[in-house]
Amino acid sequence: MTGVDPDRLDDQQLMKELETIHRTRHDTLLHGSNDALRTHNMRMAQLEGEYLRRHPRRPVAAGRTREGARERGLAAEC
Repeated sequence: MTGVDPDRLDDQQLMKELETIHRTRHDTLLHGSNDALRTHNMRMAQLEGEYLRRHPRRPVAAGRTREGARERGLAAEC
């Protein structure tokens, strides 16, 4: 594993790691080696999994659901 085990990070460190990995995602996808992309995928899954474990009832924006997306599509057609 690369980096500190996510369950050992405090909330602020976890958020900083998540922000960093999301910021570097696009470049890794476009320009990273297969090994780099595989490592990035594993680390992202670990960090996101830890976030979800800590926040199982996080607020979900209505527009980020399938129903919300359908409503946006209908509104755009009008």
